[in-house]
Amino acid sequence: MATKKMILDLDTGIDDAMAIAYALAAPDVDLIGIVSTYGNVLTPDAGTNSLKILELLGRTDIPVFLGEEHSQTTESFEVMPISAQIHGKNGIGEVELPAPSRAIETQPGVDFIIEAAHKYNSDLILVPTGPLTNLALTLKKDPEVADLIGNVTIMGGALTVPGNVSPVAEANINQDPHAANDVFTSHVNLTMVGLDVTLRTLLTKKETQLWRDLDTTAGSKFADIVDYYIDVYKITSPHLGGCALHDPLAVGIALDASFSKTMDLNMFVDTTDEMWGRTIGDPGRLNEENPNVSVALNVDADFYLKRFMDYLTKLFAKN
Repeated sequence: MATKKMILDLDTGIDDAMAIAYALAAPDVDLIGIVSTYGNVLTPDAGTNSLKILELLGRTDIPVFLGEEHSQTTESFEVMPISAQIHGKNGIGEVELPAPSRAIETQPGVDFIIEAAHKYNSDLILVPTGPLTNLALTLKKDPEVADLIGNVTIMGGALTVPGNVSPVAEANINQDPHAANDVFTSHVNLTMVGLDVTLRTLLTKKETQLWRDLDTTAGSKFADIVDYYIDVYKITSPHLGGCALHDPLAVGIALDASFSKTMDLNMFVDTTDEMWGRTIGDPGRLNEENPNVSVALNVDADFYLKRFMDYLTKLFAKN
């Protein structure tokens, strides 16, 4: 067993599925649970997708919990058409996987995070790759968690590049910028892995063919799922030449900071109509010492992709 423990907070779509695989394959951390959220799919569907992916990878021992189903300022949530296009209506590229053999846990996801923070303290790593509603509620319910948890590495935001749902906003932050602002302005130890770096880490069908050539169920299914993602990127972002490894990069950086170069900055999230969801330096705290946010600004894409493929290919070869 590894000393470090990880919780993933996922709106389980295609790159979230790859994030699960990366966390399972990494030898230096134990994935102890997955909390579901909304975004790529509805929260209950995210939970079911996580269970399916875990079962595909032979890890039915890892519990999955339900988190919040909508933002702090809304009463419901509907999946955006662009999300359904990118991830498929079922969230996993329209690939059919067997119904999971185990059920979603009855304990609320937020309570699981709080419980784990008190049990593992600084050894706990939390990686949210969707809206930050669950984490904001966690900090509100138990402010002590901000001091207990070792590291929070999010996939979200954009500092040096435009957003992907507006000129200033990235999709995860855009879903609940009020929650994101609560997290960014807390004193939790936070690393932001945004579009600045995730759009530089790309996967192509050359890599997924290696998984297909393994002739295993996991390799074939993941190749099918990710090929769907790659094909959509040819329509939505043809200039990239592949699909972005958004969420698995956040897991990678959470475990090995040497993948990226970062800048420490006190930040906030703008919730005005004109700048809704913008992640930017906080003018009122720019000169405060010990900023709590490390922003990933650059990434060694080749170094990361080599480890990503090594981890996932070995995992898929066994399943």
